[in-house]
Amino acid sequence: MRDILFLFAVCATFLCASQNYDIGMAVHKNELKATTYAKDSTANAVVIYDYGNSFVNEKTFWLNVEVEQKIKILRPEGIARGEFEIKLYKGKSSKEKIDDIKGTTYNLENGKIVKSHLTKNAIFEIENDNYTLVKFVLPNLKIGSIITISYTTKSRFMSKYQPWYFQSIDPVMYSEYNTSIPGNYNYHVKLVGEISLDTNESIIKRNCLDAGRGAYAHCSVNKYVMTDIPAYKPEGFTTTSRNYMARIEYELSVFKGFDGSVDKITKTWRDADNELKTDLNFGRQLGKKGLVKNLLPAEISSIDNPLEKANRIYQYVLNNYKWNGKSERYDVSLKSLIKEKTGSAFEINLLLANLLSYEDIDVFPVLMSTRENGLVTRLFPVLSEFNYVILKVIIDNITYYLDATNSYRSFGELPFRALNQYGRLIDFDEGSDWEDIEVTEISSRTHRIAFSSFEDDEFYGTIESGYSGYHSHGPKQQFDENASAYFNQKANNLTDINIENHEVLDFDKTKSTFNEKMDISLTPEFIGNKIYLNPFILKFFDENPFKLQERTYPIDFGYKDSYSYSMKINLDNLVASELPESVTFTLPNNAGRLLFNIKLVDNDLLIFFKAYFHQSIYNPNYYPYLKEFMNKVVELQNNTLIVLEKQ
Repeated sequence: MRDILFLFAVCATFLCASQNYDIGMAVHKNELKATTYAKDSTANAVVIYDYGNSFVNEKTFWLNVEVEQKIKILRPEGIARGEFEIKLYKGKSSKEKIDDIKGTTYNLENGKIVKSHLTKNAIFEIENDNYTLVKFVLPNLKIGSIITISYTTKSRFMSKYQPWYFQSIDPVMYSEYNTSIPGNYNYHVKLVGEISLDTNESIIKRNCLDAGRGAYAHCSVNKYVMTDIPAYKPEGFTTTSRNYMARIEYELSVFKGFDGSVDKITKTWRDADNELKTDLNFGRQLGKKGLVKNLLPAEISSIDNPLEKANRIYQYVLNNYKWNGKSERYDVSLKSLIKEKTGSAFEINLLLANLLSYEDIDVFPVLMSTRENGLVTRLFPVLSEFNYVILKVIIDNITYYLDATNSYRSFGELPFRALNQYGRLIDFDEGSDWEDIEVTEISSRTHRIAFSSFEDDEFYGTIESGYSGYHSHGPKQQFDENASAYFNQKANNLTDINIENHEVLDFDKTKSTFNEKMDISLTPEFIGNKIYLNPFILKFFDENPFKLQERTYPIDFGYKDSYSYSMKINLDNLVASELPESVTFTLPNNAGRLLFNIKLVDNDLLIFFKAYFHQSIYNPNYYPYLKEFMNKVVELQNNTLIVLEKQ
């Protein structure tokens, strides 16, 4: 009765949002007639019903997973939802199986429901060494179709307990996952993503599994439900979707055999530290005094100031060893790196760690996962999730994070790929611990335009541009590698500006700044005797990067940044007749601000614009405000006009 009432409540909840859709596998005319999904007018398809049930079969002791789905196709792009691929894992002594594949396409033709069933000869299997790929396409797919599928997978690999994705690339109206886990299997259960469960129920079912001879197990029976789940739509300023797509995952912690044996699968961090200490690709590569004792030139080793010495050691590694683009922790050999002069991120940064340690500078390796690899779990150690290493250096109680894979980053700057919130600091003496990685410095882009004269219907003046922090890395590298190509690209991009002269000021790739100056001329637009000028002759954003109706995952810039723009126009032979209004916009909790103003001071017209973000990561609640913020920025850049007249 409780389940019936719950289902009624769910249906009532979806009465408005679902329009004519019904939760469950049955297909009705009203669903086939529906042409849109009210909660997401851009959806190519909508998952009406998504059901999973995982349990251990009492006779075979295999893990069975029953799956049912009902999907409505709304747009031409949604027809691809009728194509399915299911991976079945292969082990050394066993492989996963699939049974009872059923699929039906429902269409409304001449007012009648027409069913087209999946046939066995439309199901294909592709084999490789690691898995079997089962593929099938449902028949008679078209816009407006509803498809239903069901199947059961069977597996002996209890360590790979079936995860469940509540969220997909389409909106999901109802997703339910049921599990029955015998008590002799102890899993770490992790809910990933920003969406909360609507239902999270658990009961104990006694004697659910009978192993014979008096051996049995109780089962933890769980029911998880999410409803009204927005589609996961990838967009900029984020890391991998694996960090945020709503799902439940399982990691086997302990297995208790019916014979009383206990197999501890998941290690503690103390266990993991001991493993890392003797690891040929990590711990055994640290403390290599014999390899590095004669490596540094005497002029570096003789430096007394520890910060200066650390900086020079960092530059030494950058100048003498090149990164080969590899990041993972395997086949690490400092001996090979020293000989070949090229190596992986682990090899280069562990060499740097050895050099710093040999010179009595406090240094600790920090294991990390890159932005593309995803966040590692903090609940328990899974060493395979770490694919990168950086260094934490402490000098005079000040922390510096180092990575020597790119010579265009200054001392203390990490690569963007490593800005992934946290890592695991490895200290074999005191024990490892989590280390939050946060860039405190603000990266900036600044343009200062000064038009000093207006002659022969042209403005003449200068542009001074400055880039700091992460905004400086690209320009520094592009200019240093090919100065003429850098200038040509800039000239091609600035089609409305004539560049008379270009100069890069005080270039030093080891610094976190890049500054340049251009002498320019500009021909404005005339209508009669009036000059129409958009002051934003350089733009920070061509368009609003935030286009989704709703975003369920954080907005991750990686670092705090600011954008400043100013223009000064000398009005010796001009007069300002029409000026735009000032604009101010502030994000909630003062998390960012947009300023634009214009004023006359003596004989100069001064325009000032600044947009800055006080946080490197914003939770999804900020999304509508950030979207409005960027709308205002783009609107100002594209549609601001100053009207001047010649005297």
